[in-house]
Amino acid sequence: MTIVSAAPRVLLGACLASLLIVPALGQEDPSGPPKSGSTDASVAPVLDEARSMEDTVTVDGEPIPYRVTVGTQPVWSEDGEAVASMFYTYYERTDVEDKSTRPLVFSFNGGPGSASVWMHLAYTGPRLLKIDDEGYPVQPYGIQENPHTILDVADILYIDPVNTGFSRIVGDASRSQFFGVNSDVRYLARWLGAFVTRQARWTSPKYLVGESYGTTRVAGLAGELQGSEWMYLNGVVLVSPTELGIDRDGPVADSLYLPYYAATAWFHGKLSPELQGRDLDELLPQVEAFTLDQLLPALARGGSLDAERREALVAAYARYSGLDPAAVRQHNMAVPTSFYWKELMREEGLTVGRLDSRYLGLDRTDSGSSPDFDPALSSWNHAFSPAINHYLREVLGYETDLQYWLFGDVHPWDRDGDRTGRSLQRAMAQNPYLHVLVQSGYFDGGTDYFNAKYTMWNMDPSGRFQDRMSWKGYRSGHMMYLRKPDLETSNQDIREFIQRTMPGEGVPARR
Repeated sequence: MTIVSAAPRVLLGACLASLLIVPALGQEDPSGPPKSGSTDASVAPVLDEARSMEDTVTVDGEPIPYRVTVGTQPVWSEDGEAVASMFYTYYERTDVEDKSTRPLVFSFNGGPGSASVWMHLAYTGPRLLKIDDEGYPVQPYGIQENPHTILDVADILYIDPVNTGFSRIVGDASRSQFFGVNSDVRYLARWLGAFVTRQARWTSPKYLVGESYGTTRVAGLAGELQGSEWMYLNGVVLVSPTELGIDRDGPVADSLYLPYYAATAWFHGKLSPELQGRDLDELLPQVEAFTLDQLLPALARGGSLDAERREALVAAYARYSGLDPAAVRQHNMAVPTSFYWKELMREEGLTVGRLDSRYLGLDRTDSGSSPDFDPALSSWNHAFSPAINHYLREVLGYETDLQYWLFGDVHPWDRDGDRTGRSLQRAMAQNPYLHVLVQSGYFDGGTDYFNAKYTMWNMDPSGRFQDRMSWKGYRSGHMMYLRKPDLETSNQDIREFIQRTMPGEGVPARR
């Protein structure tokens, strides 16, 4: 690896006040706050600097030379004041002379309050953390080449939003301008506009990729970038998407998890021999049809459902979910996810993971209605933290005393006014070039695959944009790319999506 430049472009804020924010560590959870952690409030962040190195990665037998730049760029308030320092990692293929047609991908993770480490070191970037083929951590910790990176077809920018990674609020800047559905989208759009200007990438086809809450972020950004920065995109990739502000209360919310339950029960061998013997691709369409055509209408009828019909549906629900009919009956066929994770393997003294139900946990007691912890996230945390710190500090040579926050304090998070799905639909209506790819893991219980399909259908109730929307499923969980076979196929799906959504030269944006 060759050092190209280690000098800051502009070093601002040498007399910055100490940070007043206490970070927090916890799990990537769209619905709950993280747990408290330690602080590095005495360390002042650098507002504007960059360090670049050159390296090579081999993709499909072809060496891909690239430059990786790590650095910070300020977040400016509307009155021109620097209110935060944002950390990023930027990969550019160096053997491409004309960047005007070279795609540029902006990558975000979620939380809210999660750094970009997950997709950076485990999915689309040129370096991977060391894990086994199913995603479990191995020692010694470290990194290796990613032969499936999309860097062959696109440059990639990984962004750590404020109070994640090495990104920090400056001085006494108001937290409310960062921490909320709409404020998050507004400041990130301004920051991206400035980055694209600095890097002279306005003519490049542009793509947003977000995972988990990051899908809320990029769905909103698609509309905000068009509306406030006049930046039009070619594609948005939603990895394990959230609800995007699409309503699904009552019977809809209660019924949509059943296909995920069926996938999880199938993986753990909890179905009847007749169902267990089917492939997942054959089983799940049957469960989805039952959910939409029978379960959802029945739940809408509530207490008016006659006893015989109720018992037949309870039996079918139990058959597909792997649960005892008594447990289904006690919950009126509206089984909470937390209960399911505790109940499915209770007789074996095990729980199943929330973010990836292939993972198994051990609780203090077998009693209770929810697991003590998520075994999937616990497994991931102790692999990613040493890998990202080793990579940024020792391999790329980024020097800072700041702690790298996998999960930062972004609470309270203002969730009011979430119309991000509507924002993405409107952006598609205004921009005929814009396409959407949704990627889901069948064993993800945090943002399950069937709710992702429901979001696609109801973000576009008229059906006018379905030809520009596609969905891909994988036999893994929330971070489907942690499983080696899915790492290859999911990256290839993004690669083909980018290639497919690049219009030919001179092809107009016309319906």
